[in-house]
Amino acid sequence: MAHPRDQITQLLNDGVRERVFPGAVWAIGDATSTLLSGTCGLADPTDPASAMRADTLFDVASLTKILAAWACIGSLWEDGALPLDDPLATFWPEVSGHPLGHATARHLLTHTAGMPLRANLKHLYGTDPRTVRDGVLREALHRPIGEAVDYTDRASLVLGYLAEYLTGRPLDHLAQHRIWQPLLMNSTRFGPLPAALIERCTPTELDPDTDTGVHLKGVAHDFSARLLNGVCGIAGVFSAVDDLALFQRHLLAPTPGPDPVGFGPAWVTESLQIHTGDLTPARGLFWYPASGTAPEAGIYVHYGFTGTGLWISRKQNRWAVLLTNKLYYSRDRKPLSGIRRTFCALAFD
Repeated sequence: MAHPRDQITQLLNDGVRERVFPGAVWAIGDATSTLLSGTCGLADPTDPASAMRADTLFDVASLTKILAAWACIGSLWEDGALPLDDPLATFWPEVSGHPLGHATARHLLTHTAGMPLRANLKHLYGTDPRTVRDGVLREALHRPIGEAVDYTDRASLVLGYLAEYLTGRPLDHLAQHRIWQPLLMNSTRFGPLPAALIERCTPTELDPDTDTGVHLKGVAHDFSARLLNGVCGIAGVFSAVDDLALFQRHLLAPTPGPDPVGFGPAWVTESLQIHTGDLTPARGLFWYPASGTAPEAGIYVHYGFTGTGLWISRKQNRWAVLLTNKLYYSRDRKPLSGIRRTFCALAFD
């Protein structure tokens, strides 16, 4: 039987050949090290010299929700500064008297707060970040709190705002100083990227704001992140595989390291379990059970729309990272879905 490394290499090379994505970077490891890793394809299919590398930067899209919003909220929870089950209005004046004030942080983390689904914030609230914030925090709910699991970017946007309120610091500064810097994640940052780093970055989709036929590169693909100057709880972070390996290893560490990042095993354990009861789809705290895996395996996942993914299982002491820029070719999620499931099966076999 082929070695998992060879099977993964074949799987991802097939994805490149079938134009699911231009290229990919991946890694698998445990609490102490990276066990397997590799690259394939090109960052930019129009540039034969742009081979994917371990230090290639990706717009990780919704992995921002984990790397910034979830991590910062976890550090505040472990500090005792954020009660997960108190109505937000009891400690956050901005939402007092508004429908969102009756929801809790746990509702937001499980997508059960009843918030409106994804919508064009610019169309609803204009282009001023303050007006956008006020509109999101004061808007009517989509359905009663706790009634259903409805994935919505608004939840992570609100949690980013909440972390900023509780600390008095912008989310990008908070994530940098509480999470990424202590973990030595030196390549991780919110965009737009400076010119010196754009060379290392993969392009994503065509720039929707121009008709030049140029792909976005070093600028967040997500329209909400671009509207909010690149920084929000929804999207906007750029990172590389080695940084994500450091982050995942911390999630599996039995105790915080010598330079703790503010959250540790307690927050990870709290998050990697089902909090939605009989509601479907089942959800942990932002993480959710990986499709096609048995509950006893304890494999949780989070995806990014650009073609990125993080998997983690404390039960198996295993993590996995898959980074692609599939958005270069298409917004269609289906071609990548099967590859992700197979990658997960090989990583946790």
